[in-house]
Amino acid sequence: MKILVPVKRVVDGNVKVRVKADGSGVDLANLKMAMNPFDEIAVEEALRLKEAGKAQEIVVVSIGPAQAQETLRTALAMGADRAILVRTDEAVEPLGVAKVLRGVVAAEQPGLVILGKQAIDDDSNQTGQMLAALLGWAQGTFASALAVEGGSARVTREVDGGLQTLELKLPAIVTTDLRLNEPRYASLPNIMKAKKKPLDEKTPADFGADTAPRLKVLRTEEPHARKAGVKVASVAALVDKLSNEARVL
Repeated sequence: MKILVPVKRVVDGNVKVRVKADGSGVDLANLKMAMNPFDEIAVEEALRLKEAGKAQEIVVVSIGPAQAQETLRTALAMGADRAILVRTDEAVEPLGVAKVLRGVVAAEQPGLVILGKQAIDDDSNQTGQMLAALLGWAQGTFASALAVEGGSARVTREVDGGLQTLELKLPAIVTTDLRLNEPRYASLPNIMKAKKKPLDEKTPADFGADTAPRLKVLRTEEPHARKAGVKVASVAALVDKLSNEARVL
């Protein structure tokens, strides 16, 4: 079985971003970039399935600028077999990403697609679901456990009432949650080997995908600064403030 893992290049989660002075978006100049953490979990899960003998090849794909090659090389250093960069310098919305991935799936014919449940830059949480709809495949979202046996995948996901287990007929789409696993670090020898692994470059047009934006960002603003807290002299004073001044948001 072949596993396809889409990965996204995002601002490193430890970096504090700033809004541009004109409010047109986030200033990305000179910021450290990294692989989306949920996608790292997806790569790790694919590697574990391959190590367990459930998969024979892992292909990673990213949609973005030329710099996204760094993100793909990171996935290759973790253990993926080859990579595909669908190069575009324009921002691509989740629906556009799903359309490109539909074309990649048609070309690669994977038995399973594993991707992060959301990206930490836009938090859209839409691509996996849209891809499943476009392909007509079964989907298991927010997976906290995944087992593949024969022609099916068993996905355990957290819901409000506890745990829900789904059995999906392959091929299928699975999106990863934080509790699924802990991604490995790439060793130096594997980082060197990753430089020689195949990385193909395509464009959205190669897959017949329309990535034109459907949304227009009017303005981006930083959240308002939180007011400083106050100290109270007694429990009675605290109860009084909670009763008369605190608001339920």
